[in-house]
Amino acid sequence: MSYPAREVARMLGLSVGQVRAWVRAGFLEPERGPKNELRFTFSDLVLMRTAKDLLAARIPPRRVKTALSKLRLRLPEGRTLRTLRIVAEGEEIVVGQDAARFRADDGQLLLDFDTSDLARKAAPVVRAVSRARAELSAASAHDWYERGCDLEEADPEEARNAYRRALELDPSHVDAHVNLGRLLHEAGDPQAAVAHYRLAMQSRPDDPTAAFNLGVALEDLHEHEAALLAYANALASDPSLADAHFNVARIHEQRGQKAQAIRHLRDYKNLTRGSRT
Repeated sequence: MSYPAREVARMLGLSVGQVRAWVRAGFLEPERGPKNELRFTFSDLVLMRTAKDLLAARIPPRRVKTALSKLRLRLPEGRTLRTLRIVAEGEEIVVGQDAARFRADDGQLLLDFDTSDLARKAAPVVRAVSRARAELSAASAHDWYERGCDLEEADPEEARNAYRRALELDPSHVDAHVNLGRLLHEAGDPQAAVAHYRLAMQSRPDDPTAAFNLGVALEDLHEHEAALLAYANALASDPSLADAHFNVARIHEQRGQKAQAIRHLRDYKNLTRGSRT
């Protein structure tokens, strides 16, 4: 079983950026999924929680990385870090294994102690992951849409997946179509974006955002006649869309239609005059 960076971050109280930074810093080496996304094992999760605790105890990051790397090399075959107890004692990183304690940096034995199972301590994290997945499996289309909105900045790919899940549950969810179309367009696929904008307009024909975005995507596909129609629909729904007038003026200018270009450019200037003062 493996976990994406988003779930690991959520369960450990980190940001996705912190998780990725720790990977770049060499704290651990997660696997890659079919889409080259980071996938973390249970052992990775335990190790990351350990690193977080050590850093919170003001152990310098370089020492944490060095100690955990050396510790992995010293483990006997068949043993993993999840079977150990790793804690900070003052400025030292101390490891418990079976009935002994030793320093992670150099392996020097310390005092005997009672065995503690780190995997048991990490179990609440794993249970929380399972609960989160169960909650998502029962989530509504709106829940998935809201999740997509939350993820757009941090993880656009996961945001797209969330919008797709929303549309599986409710194919007529207009806002999910619009947002997914925009993300697909930003990712370099205007053709896929056009399909979602048109589906949005089937459910809500007077949606000015869907119509305007459709026009932009069609322009990028050099379908200027269709783009003009989309912008006309956007302006019919919201005459204050200054950018639609500007884009229409640009298309007419490119086609040598000076009178139409001047008229829409004048409308654009009239609408934006107040915002520039």
